[in-house]
Amino acid sequence: MAINLKSYPFDGPYSQTTALQARSGVYAVLGMRSGDAHYTVIDIGESRSVRERVENHDRAPCWRGRNVPLYCAAYYCNEADRMKIEQELRLTFNPPCGDR
Repeated sequence: MAINLKSYPFDGPYSQTTALQARSGVYAVLGMRSGDAHYTVIDIGESRSVRERVENHDRAPCWRGRNVPLYCAAYYCNEADRMKIEQELRLTFNPPCGDR
């Protein structure tokens, strides 16, 4: 499966974090209300281990507070690229749980 966020083909979205890899990349936390046709970007971040970061994230309470089924997706890339891509996607989507 793949979902495009801007021009980046993210792996996913997945309803379980076990589908994520422990690799460097950018992650997206997505939500979709029943009956909607499109995902909503709830958060964007980057990590050297996408799976570990999403599973242990300090902003997870904000994600769950959105009261929608949650999904995660990842774009795997090196450290320099992931930081640049994260900033680009944060500016584009302005995720509601993206405050640092």
